[in-house]
Amino acid sequence: MADFPSKVTTETSSPQPQQGAGRLRGLASSATSRMDVSFLRSVPAALMAAEMVLGLLHWALIAGASYWRVSAYGWVMFVAVALWILTALLFLVLLFSVPQRLSAVPWTMTVMMYNGVAALLYLTAFLTNAATVRQFQGSFHGQIGAAAFFGAALTLLYGAGAYLSYLDWRADGGNAATSTVPT
Repeated sequence: MADFPSKVTTETSSPQPQQGAGRLRGLASSATSRMDVSFLRSVPAALMAAEMVLGLLHWALIAGASYWRVSAYGWVMFVAVALWILTALLFLVLLFSVPQRLSAVPWTMTVMMYNGVAALLYLTAFLTNAATVRQFQGSFHGQIGAAAFFGAALTLLYGAGAYLSYLDWRADGGNAATSTVPT
């Protein structure tokens, strides 16, 4: 105990300010060092990218038609836009390794539940969309039909994401309490 103060050093140094482009290079290197590049090469990332692209097409097709004529399309539009935004946010969260920093959240179960709920919501939106295609005669008929196709594809993509997330969750032990309690 007597040698404790001799082993501790209290020297500090203030960082030297960087000028101009050096500061931007430092910012870029710290951002890329926190980015999970291996996530970009994974199947869940490819599914999420496909969900974002098809989701954008889905709600753009609906928004381009006169969807306000049929009140049920308010639900379809809500599901399409809300899940597109949430999927983009979840993609960024996973890309920038937030689960490693917030280990208290059971991320595998959270992603599994998100994908499962999203698949169910898109199933209802797809069924609503497909059931009301006939009400759009004329120029918007094909556009709403294409939106129904993308709704079905998105239902399958989110279902596949839920299944893969379920497999990840089972591989982690299938119990959120064991993964959040420090040992």
